[in-house]
Amino acid sequence: MKGRIHSIETCGTVDGPGLRYVIFTQGCLLRCKFCHNPDTWKMGEGKEMSVQELVKDIKDYLPFFQSTNGGVTVSGGEPLLQAAFLVELFTELKKLGIHTTIDSSAGCFSRSPRFMKNLDKLLELTDLVLLDLKHIDPVEHKELTGMSNEQIIDMANYLDQKNVPVWIRHVLVPGGSDNDAYLQRLSDFIVTLNNVEKIEVLPYHKLGVYKWENLGLPYPLEGVEPPTEDRVKNAENILNPVKVVSQEKLRGSLYCV
Repeated sequence: MKGRIHSIETCGTVDGPGLRYVIFTQGCLLRCKFCHNPDTWKMGEGKEMSVQELVKDIKDYLPFFQSTNGGVTVSGGEPLLQAAFLVELFTELKKLGIHTTIDSSAGCFSRSPRFMKNLDKLLELTDLVLLDLKHIDPVEHKELTGMSNEQIIDMANYLDQKNVPVWIRHVLVPGGSDNDAYLQRLSDFIVTLNNVEKIEVLPYHKLGVYKWENLGLPYPLEGVEPPTEDRVKNAENILNPVKVVSQEKLRGSLYCV
């Protein structure tokens, strides 16, 4: 089985615990206005790679994983669009004792029998899910990402039911998600989940604007500046002062899901 891969980062430090081998998959259903990697959106593009090719390369980094309690993270794009491929990949990684993480925005989550069958198999092989909650309000979520958030909230609840460890990620966008009332609603939802280990506030940045320009796409947040330090700390405090982890190092991170 082969997957569609956009790119690989061999020594990632912000997508899960320890040093990570990060696989960015190709294809996404969301169209986030702040997306850092809009070149991952289109289906059917990227490089075709087999599980065997990836595992062979990953093995070279085993000493780094073992010394830092790291592992492999599959991000995107949206990795769950290729759930069957991930099942095969994670099956092989587990034979090597490697910690596995999925970074997902859950835009493709569905209760259809086919999707749930693959997802359940995958979750049995997954140690951690980095779940991106873009906005708690469904109307505002659609304005920010092009889709409502009902299926995303549904997946968050499903992961809680399955007791899968989760780190919540929330991109703080001035004029969008940076709103005290919405942040409080998001916090109220998160505290209903018993499987959340961390909450990461990722300040919006403009490092990916050039990619929009290279693709000939108008950048929808033109003129929007990153949030101030005070607004970031405010969001951290509202979302959960007990669980929240300050993410200064994430200010320059690559994110698109």
